[in-house]
Amino acid sequence: MSPVSDYDLSSLRIMIVDSHVPMRRILWGILREWNINNIAEAANGQEALDKMKGASADVLITEYKMHPIDGLELTKTIRSGESGADPYLPIILISSYTEMKTILDARDAGANEFLAKPISAKLVYDRLRMIIENPRAFVRTENFLGPDRRRHTQHITGEDRRVTQNEAADP
Repeated sequence: MSPVSDYDLSSLRIMIVDSHVPMRRILWGILREWNINNIAEAANGQEALDKMKGASADVLITEYKMHPIDGLELTKTIRSGESGADPYLPIILISSYTEMKTILDARDAGANEFLAKPISAKLVYDRLRMIIENPRAFVRTENFLGPDRRRHTQHITGEDRRVTQNEAADP
């Protein structure tokens, strides 16, 4: 039985990208507990990009380290708008590498959420809930398209040069 039941997630379309079949099976099993049946899988970033050309997803859950295209590069490619995938697609990046640099790299690539391994059903649900309850506005700058990297409201001195999702034209 699922540890949480606040939302009906059954209509979500989720793509899992991980080079390890056992990890994909664990995530698949967690998602099935919430009656999510529309689950696509890919073994690496390139396979995910190929699959996303023909089908859309509501959320992408991707491993950080894979070959030939890892989760970080996959996130950057999606955010560039040149892959054919929705550049505003919510992305949860998963990794056993939890150094601050890894987390900041994921954030700076445009990941919505970061999930450290080992994972649990509750932690996966918490990240999905964050995407639903606290969607961060997307920011477009000359070098970045992705969710606002700041989680806390900060006073800005000077001109706010960010362009939010409402102001940004689709790539």
